[in-house]
Amino acid sequence: MSTPLITTGLVALDADLGTDRAGVIRALAELVVRAGRATDTDALFADAWARESKTDTGIPGGIAIPHCRSAAVTEPTLAMARVSPLVDFGSDDGPADLLFFIAAPDGADQAHLALLSKLARSLIKPEFVSSLREAPDAAAVVSLVEGALGDAPKAAAAPAAERAASAPVESAGEANRPVLIAVTSCATGIAHTYMAADSLAATAKRLGVELHVETQGASGATPLPADVVAKAQAVIFAVDVDVRDVTRFAGKPVIKAPVKRGIDAPEQLINDAVAAISNPNAPRVAAAAGEASASTSDKKDANVGQSIKRWLLTGVSYMIPFVAGGGLLIALGFLLGGYNITENAGKIIVENSLANLPAGGLGTYLGAVAFSIGNASMAFLVPALAGYIAYAIADRPGIAPGFVAGAVALLMSAGFLGGLVGGLLAGGVAYGLGRLNVPRWLRGLMPVVIIPLIGSIVASGLMILVLGGPIAALMGGLNTWLSSLTGVSAILLGVILGTMMAFDLGGPVNKVAYSFAVAGLGAGTLANQAPWQIMAAVMAAGMVPPLAMALASTVLSRRSFTAVERENGKAAWLLGAAFISEGAIPFAAADLFRVIPASILGGAATGALIMATGVTSQAPHGGVFVFFAIGNFAMFAVSVLVGTVITAVAVVLLKRFARRRPVEGADTATPAVGTEQATVRPATV
Repeated sequence: MSTPLITTGLVALDADLGTDRAGVIRALAELVVRAGRATDTDALFADAWARESKTDTGIPGGIAIPHCRSAAVTEPTLAMARVSPLVDFGSDDGPADLLFFIAAPDGADQAHLALLSKLARSLIKPEFVSSLREAPDAAAVVSLVEGALGDAPKAAAAPAAERAASAPVESAGEANRPVLIAVTSCATGIAHTYMAADSLAATAKRLGVELHVETQGASGATPLPADVVAKAQAVIFAVDVDVRDVTRFAGKPVIKAPVKRGIDAPEQLINDAVAAISNPNAPRVAAAAGEASASTSDKKDANVGQSIKRWLLTGVSYMIPFVAGGGLLIALGFLLGGYNITENAGKIIVENSLANLPAGGLGTYLGAVAFSIGNASMAFLVPALAGYIAYAIADRPGIAPGFVAGAVALLMSAGFLGGLVGGLLAGGVAYGLGRLNVPRWLRGLMPVVIIPLIGSIVASGLMILVLGGPIAALMGGLNTWLSSLTGVSAILLGVILGTMMAFDLGGPVNKVAYSFAVAGLGAGTLANQAPWQIMAAVMAAGMVPPLAMALASTVLSRRSFTAVERENGKAAWLLGAAFISEGAIPFAAADLFRVIPASILGGAATGALIMATGVTSQAPHGGVFVFFAIGNFAMFAVSVLVGTVITAVAVVLLKRFARRRPVEGADTATPAVGTEQATVRPATV
C-alpha cells in the first residue's frame, strides 16, 4: 500500500471530546482532515453523520465504529480515540470509550476496503480490544493495528475475505445438526457487514450449529455454492440493504433483522432461525423474493408509512418511461403535424404510408405516426402505475392483478388516483394469497394461476362495484379545480411545488411533488393544459438548485467554496440543465443550512413564474434538452434563470455573513482545521 491506514497523528488517547455524539464524530473528522487524509471537515462529517443516522455504530464491549465513504476522503483512513468521558453510540451495553472512525474514499480499491473490513472484524476479539485499552501511547496503538492487518494478503484481499466468511464454521460431520445460512450487509459494507458475520459464526460454533455466512460488503461478495444453499434449513438476513439475488433462498424459513443485531444479539438470531425450521407458520423467503429483498428490519418493526411510500415510488419509477417516451412522441407529433393531428392521426396512419403520403405531406404523416405511438404509450400510464405498485408489494405474482386493476381504473375514468388505489388493492390481495400455507402440489400453481386469477377478481371487482365511481368523481373535481387555477391561486401552487422540489433535492418531499406532476401528465389536453403547466413548474424548479450551485461556485464567489465543490460545480451545470436536482446534493451535504434555504427561495420563485405565465411541458424529464416539448420555451428559460440567480446570490450572502454559534456539548478544545481551510470555507450554520 502506498500509505498506511493509521498513523500516530490519527490517534487521540485519553481525550475529552465531550459526550455529544455529533460533536465527537466532527472531532474525529477534523482529526482526519488535519492529518491530510481528507479535504473538507464539513463534507466528511455530513457523510459520517448520515451513516450514523441510519444505524447506531456502537457495539458491545464499549466500542463504537462510526464510518462512511466520502468524496472528501483522499486516502483510506482509520482514526482512533480512547475517550473520557464515555460517549453513547447506541450500544445495548452502554457508552463507548474506544472509538474507531473509518473513512474510505468513494472510489477506494478493493484491497483497501478488505483491510478496513479485516480491522473491523478484529474489534470483536477481546484480547485485541484489551491491548488497545492498555496501549501506553499512539505508537503502540499503530503497532497493534498494523499487527492485526499484517497477515492480510495485499493481492486479492477482497475475495479472500469473502471466502473466509463463506466457509462453514465446522465440518458437516453430524447429520443431526441444524444447517443455517446467514447473509450480512450494511449500507457502507465496510464494518458492520463483517463484524456481524464473524459474531454469528463464532456463536454458531459455540451452539453446535452449522452456519455458512455470505458477506455482501464493499469488498465484493462471493455467493455461497448452490449445494450449500440447497441443504440449508433456514436463513438469517442480518442486513440494512437489499439482499442480492435473494431468489436463491426461496421457500426457506427466514429471520430478518438489522445488521447490528448480528453483532449485538447473534445467539437470539440463531436460536430463532433454528426454531423456524420446525415452525410451519414461520416467515419464508417469497418465491419471487419480493418480501425478502427489502428486508431492512424484522416485520414487526416495519414502518407502514415508509412501506407505502416505497410501494408508490416504485410504481411511479416504472411508470415514468411510458410517460417520458409517450409525452415526447406526442410533443414531436404536434411539432411535425400541428395541434390538429389529434383529430385524424389514426386515420392517417391506417390509410397512408411513405409511398402514399396524406395531403399534408411527409410532416403530417410522420406527425401522425409519432402522435399515435406516443398516445399508445401514454395509455399504459395508469395500468403500469398500478401494476408496479402491486409488484412492489407482492413481487411478480402482483403484476397481473395490478395491471388489470389499472386498466379497470381507466375504464371507470378514475385516472391515476384509481391506479394508485387499484395497485395497492391488487398488491395487498396478491401478498395475502402468497402467504397462505397451501399443499405442496398447489404451490406451483399459486404464482402463475391462482394469485393472478383471484387477485384480479377481488381488486378489479372492488374497483368496479365500490371504489371506481367515487374516485372518478374525485378525479373530475381535481381536474376541474386545476383547470380553474388562474392568477394568485396558480402562482401559489407554483410556489408550493417549487418549494417542495428544492426542499430535499431528490428526497421524499421532492419525489412527492414530482410524482404528482408526472401522474397527472396524461390528463393534459389542449383544452386543459393545467397538468402540463404543473409539470413545467416542477421541472423548472428542480433545475434551479444545481444550476445555482454551479453559478455560485464557479462564477460568483469561488473563494466561498472548497476546491472539491468547485469541481462539483462544473459538473452541476450539465446536471442542472438536464433536470437532475441531485447535482446540488454535495453542496447541501457540506452546508445544509445555507444551501437548502437558498434553494427554496429560487425554486419557489421559478415555480411561481412558470404558473403565472402559463408555460407548459409535455415531457416529464430532460430539462433544456426537451425544448421542443415545452410551450413558451423562452419564458421557461427566463424563469429558470431568475430562480438560479436568486439562489446563487442568496447562498453566497449566507456563506459570507451567516455564522454558526458553537453547539453546546461539542468539543471546543479540538483545534480548528486550519486558518487557510477556514478562510476558504466559513463555518456552516
